[in-house]
Amino acid sequence: MPAVAGRGRGRRTINEINMVPFIDVMLVLLIIFMVTAPLITPSMIDLPSVGKASRQPDQIIQIVIGKDDKLEMKVKEQTTPLVLKDLAAAVKRAQGAKDSVAAAGSAVVISADKTVKYESVVQVMDTLQRAGIQRVGLSVQLAN
Repeated sequence: MPAVAGRGRGRRTINEINMVPFIDVMLVLLIIFMVTAPLITPSMIDLPSVGKASRQPDQIIQIVIGKDDKLEMKVKEQTTPLVLKDLAAAVKRAQGAKDSVAAAGSAVVISADKTVKYESVVQVMDTLQRAGIQRVGLSVQLAN
């Protein structure tokens, strides 16, 4: 039942919200959150560590993905344009150009322009890994 004010001749109801219970509830919630916040452990991600390679690759085959998703393969100083479906065969030919010991030591490095879609890079990596090529890496530019 609303409070009644007795001013003058008529009786008028006062329509106000009592804020005291609301403030009490909010203060209790604040205290609960302040007490429980330090008890919550932050989630930690256990990242794999990478060691330095024991032996540098004998031959580096570089796959370059251009801005327009065109593929090129660079072996030493020679550059050849490629299509995604012919990529695995071309890399295997480049690895097999030397003797089998050097082919096992050759690495494939993917270099992509930073405006290239991530999907294109993943497709190239997937194609190489499905073909059984073991050493596939990404080329990055170090920030200063």
